[in-house]
Formats: sequence, C-alpha cells, structure tokens
Amino acid sequence: MALALRVACRGHWSRWPQERRRLVRLCSTSRPPGSDSGQKSNYSTQEQPKMTAPKPMDTTPPQIKRNVAAEITSVGKVIYEAGWDEKKAKGTQPKTGTTSDTSTRVESTPGDDSPDRNNKDKDREPQKSKREQMRDDMQDYIFARYFNYVKNYDKVLEKNFPKAMQLYRAFFDGVKDFFADMKRFLKVARIANDSPQGIRALNRQELELYMQMPRDMMKVAPALIGCSLPMVGYAFFPLVFYYPRTFLTAHFWTPEQRIEFPSYFMKRRLQCNKSVLRCLQAKLKSVAGHHKHAEFECILGQLGSGTHPTPEALIAVKDIFAEGPYSLLGMSRRHVKCLVKMHGLPNSLFKRHRLHEHAFLVHYMDLAITREGGVHNLSLPALRYSCYLRGLNPDNLNAEQMIEWLRNWVKVSTLIQGEHITLFLHLPILLGYNHPNNWKTIYCKKDS
Repeated sequence: MALALRVACRGHWSRWPQERRRLVRLCSTSRPPGSDSGQKSNYSTQEQPKMTAPKPMDTTPPQIKRNVAAEITSVGKVIYEAGWDEKKAKGTQPKTGTTSDTSTRVESTPGDDSPDRNNKDKDREPQKSKREQMRDDMQDYIFARYFNYVKNYDKVLEKNFPKAMQLYRAFFDGVKDFFADMKRFLKVARIANDSPQGIRALNRQELELYMQMPRDMMKVAPALIGCSLPMVGYAFFPLVFYYPRTFLTAHFWTPEQRIEFPSYFMKRRLQCNKSVLRCLQAKLKSVAGHHKHAEFECILGQLGSGTHPTPEALIAVKDIFAEGPYSLLGMSRRHVKCLVKMHGLPNSLFKRHRLHEHAFLVHYMDLAITREGGVHNLSLPALRYSCYLRGLNPDNLNAEQMIEWLRNWVKVSTLIQGEHITLFLHLPILLGYNHPNNWKTIYCKKDS
C-alpha cells in the first residue's frame, strides 16, 4: 500500500514542471502590453478579459433581397393586369408581416433608384372596382358632352335662328368697335387739350375721329341705353335693328348697309345745293357796292350755266364773304338752315356755332393733308371719305378724278383766313354744284 502511494505521488510530481510551464505561457499571453514581462502574477486571482459577443452577420445575401423585390413587383403587376377588386385584393393579403417587412427593407436599400420606387408605389396602389370605374367613365362622358354643347351653342343657335344670330353678331361687333373708337377719341381729345397748338397738333385721321365721334355718341346713346334696360330691352332691341339708319352708326351696319346708307345721306345733302345757290343769288343785289361784285356775279352765272369757277377766281372774291349779307352773322336763318342740311350737320339750336366748328375742323384737315404730302398720298378709302365729307359723291369715281377735285378744294382752303369762313362753307356749291356725279345722284337714282 505504501509502495503504491509513493509511486502515485512520484508520477504526479513528475508532471508538475510541464503543467507549470503551460500556466506561465498562458499568463504571459493574457498580460496587457506595456506591463513588466518579468512580473509574476497569480493566474487564479487575475481578472479575465471581457469577451464581447460577436456581431450577428447578415446571413441574407443581396441577391436574395433583389429576388424578393422582383417577386413583389411581379405579384403587383399580375394583380394590376388581372383587374382584381379591392375587396379581393384585401382578402388575398397575407396575415403575417413578412412581405411588408421585406418590402420595407427593399425600399430602404441605398442602391434603389427613385423611378423604380415610384413604379413600385404605383403598382401597390389599390385599384378601383368595376362599379366605381363605370361611374367615373359615365361622369366624364356626361361632362364632356355638356361642355361641347355649351362651347358650340352659338352654332346651334345660328343653325336654328340664322337671322337673330346675324343681328346679335352685328350688335356685338358694333359695340366692340364703338368702344374702341371711343377710347381713341378720349386719347385724341386729351392730346388736343394738352397741346399748346390745340387741334392743329392732330393729324388727318385724328381730326376725322375728333369731328365724327361726338355725333356718333349722341346718335347711338338712346339705342345702347334702351337695350340695356331690364324689360324694355327685349322690345327695344328689334326696334333698333328695324331702323338702323336712324338709331345706329356705321359701327353697327352690315357691309351692304355701309354702302347704301352713305349714298342715301349724300343724296339728302345734295338736294339742298339748289336752295343754297338761290340764297346766294337773292343777296347779290345787297353787295352791289362791293368792288368784287362783278366778279362774284360772273361766278354765279357760271354755276347757273353748268360750269364751275377756277380756284383762282374764288380766291379773288374771298373778301366779299368777310362782311355783309354773306358773313356768318349776316346770313338769314333760312340760309343758315340750308347750309346745315347741306353739310349733314345735326339740327340743333346753335346752328351758326355748328357751322363755324365744322368749317374750321375741315380746314385743319386740309392743312394736315398738305403736311402729310398732299392729296395723292391718300389711300382709296381716305379719298372716298374726304370727297364724301366735302360734298362730292365718290360713287363710280376713280382715284384720279377724286384727286383732281380734292386738289382744287385744298388749294382754296389753305389760302383763306378765318374771316372768310363762309366762303369755305359754300365750297361744295362753288366747286361741286354741276359735277356730273352729283347730278346723277340727285336726278337719276331712286330713293333707297
């Protein structure tokens, strides 16, 4: 027994150096850097280093994520193309949140592009049911047809009521043109009032508008006021268009009326020429003592024989109109009334003032024509209006005939002074009484 114990202890102590060397090696490896390598430490009392748990690695490779995203996209595309109802789509959604979690991880992947995400969002949107889609289509169809009907309603009215729509278009376009000219007139009037030269600073077109627009405003005012009244307008509107020559201006006339009505007014004006000539002949004896009496008597004789005096002859007798019975204040009331009708002026209480204003406006137009280069620079519509304004019917006249007549007028107009205003007022008689076109207008045409 003792021998056995001794053998066992000897075997144990024989292995001690090996164990000791092993423990020393382990302690040296676990010692922190910078510590004394020769210092001995007890392994049993030394604090063991804390071992941090290894980070869990993402076992899902990127390829698996891309496959999941492609699978979700393909499923959404199939649902969109199949046109499932919203209820069926909700019933087929899985109860677990694996799909939503996976899609969330796929959306948060930094490598995804924004267009792909938008397409995926559109694919995941719930689709409308067939009943809702049919309702939306029906609403779109009804509103589209209604808007097309309202948009083309004027064509429907024009087809069913052509005459009424023609009057409506004429009135609407006339109001638009009338207010456009009224704005221009206000601008021209402001220029004439602010300029030191007054109306002499205006050109020919502005002077024509400045003279004509106040008359048109007074003429069309009752029609515009009557048509704007709540209940009276329905009865007044047809009445206005039944008498367009009386209540409306050229802004509201049709193209045929713009040719017909000026001829009618011109004929009424030319019918007063004979009365004015008789007034001149009646006062001839009153100026027997004037030094230009014989020359003026010769001029009246030429008018009675069917010819016209030259511009030089008229300028030579201009002093006879400065005073006496041929002056503006010396003329009789009948003479003044005939002059007002001959120039187409509105009949008012202040007839002499109307004649004075009209004469000076036309005189300034003649000066403006001279400044702008002469009569030959006028366009054909301007030539026709200039002849019409000065007492010559421009119908059936060519441009050369109108230019020749206007040159004689402008030659006399630009050489007379303010005291010879009545000579200017009688120029339609002295230069156009025996014109063939005026005679045809008076005696060879029927009333329109």
